[in-house]
Amino acid sequence: MGRERNKVNPERIRQRFGREFKLEAVRLLELGEKPATQLAAELGIPRNRLYKWQKDLNVKGPQAFQGTGRKPLEQQSEVARLKAELKRVTEERDILKKAAAYFAKELG
Repeated sequence: MGRERNKVNPERIRQRFGREFKLEAVRLLELGEKPATQLAAELGIPRNRLYKWQKDLNVKGPQAFQGTGRKPLEQQSEVARLKAELKRVTEERDILKKAAAYFAKELG
């Protein structure tokens, strides 16, 4: 379907950091005991990533750093409910289409 994407540097491995690591990094940044540049170097991350994490935490609050895994249970149940409703409505539509075709054939 789509074009294949050639990686610029296929040997490069993407770094992933857990929620606790990010929260601790932001906490250390906000303590202000060390400059952001030094803190980033000690943590082995770019300095701008610290600021990005800080911004995400300030904007999203407790919802920050949810990760790419499963959604929270209340969101899962909402999606499941909507899928079930869509299935039911689709079946009803198909039945009505068949009934309309049947009655049109009978009248015509």
